[in-house]
Parts: sequence; structure tokens; C-alpha cells
Amino acid sequence: MQIPAIDPAKTALNYHHEADVEAHGVEHPDHRMLGVIVFLCAEGMIFFGMFAAYLIYRAMAPVWPPEGTPARELLLPGINTVILIASSFVIHNADTAIKKNDAAGMRNWLLVTIAMGAVFLFGQVYEYTHLEFGLTTNLYASCFYVLTAFHGLHVTLGVLLMVAVVWRSRAQGHYSSEHHFGIEATEIYWHFVDVIWIVLFLLLYIL
Repeated sequence: MQIPAIDPAKTALNYHHEADVEAHGVEHPDHRMLGVIVFLCAEGMIFFGMFAAYLIYRAMAPVWPPEGTPARELLLPGINTVILIASSFVIHNADTAIKKNDAAGMRNWLLVTIAMGAVFLFGQVYEYTHLEFGLTTNLYASCFYVLTAFHGLHVTLGVLLMVAVVWRSRAQGHYSSEHHFGIEATEIYWHFVDVIWIVLFLLLYIL
């Protein structure tokens, strides 16, 4: 009969976990997802403050955008918006795949999401290089650059998180149907980024 191989690292972790449970009488709950939610609430408050400032500026200005501000193009931002919204459905497929122990499928869906995020960022940079106003042109221009750049920073962080998940998934069994917190946290963060962009798009381009 073949004796299964024993992972010393897992054995040590299980030993310490069981010893901790025995010492305290209860198993410690996993608060990592709560930490993610608290972090996103904090980030949401920052964006809320920026949105509120923008709306106050707009309400107080006699004309908005200020006179002389070039007309905004909607084609590229609209395409970017569709790409970012669609990427939320794509990354959800990655989470669905890993819950079926399909690590290869999870990686493939994440790679597609990474590509979509990169396309969004490239589109944003392209838009910056072709805008007819700069950061200090007027109050609208300043709000536009600050809001979109701050959001772009969050998109960049989301792409890097997905790259990290794909990199770590190279280890056999690192993610599975029972252990996939990193993927779930990244998905929730990406949904947050998408929702923020929808609000930004409406405020800056539509309303």
C-alpha cells in the first residue's frame, strides 16, 4: 500500500491551529473579508468626498463646465466603460471556476480580466494625451484629472492584484474550492472599481 506524502508545513500549521483551539476553547473566526469590506468602505468615503466637492463646485458655478472648456468626446470613454463593466463579469467567471477546483480556468479568466484592465488604462492615457485642456485650465479640468487619475490608480492596483493571484496560482493546490480568499477579495475590489467608474462617467461625461 502506498503511503501518502506528508507536507511538513501543513502538518505544522495544523498542529498549531489545533493547539490554539484547544488552548482557547474556540476556533478563531476568519475576519479577512471583513477587513476587505472596511478597506473598501474607507476608499468609498474618499471618493464620496471628492464627488461631493465636485457637485458643490458645479452647483456654485454659473456655467458648468466653465466657458472655453472644449467639448468632451464620448466615444473612447464610452468604449472604456463597456470594457470595464464587462470585465466584472469576466472576473466573476474566475471565482466560479476556482470554486469548481478549475485552477486553469480561473487563471485564464483572470488573464482576460487583466488584459481588459490594461486596455482601459491605455485608453485613459490615450485620452489624456489628446485632451485640449490641462490640469490647471479651469476648475472642471482640475476635477476631471484628479478624479480620473485617482480612479486609474485603483484600476492599476486591481490589475497588480490579479497578476499576483495568477502568479501565486502556479503552486499546485494554492487555490481551491475551499481556499480562495485571494480571488474573492480581488473580485470584490474589482467590482468596487467598476461601480466607482460608472459614477465618475455619469458625473464627468454625461450630466
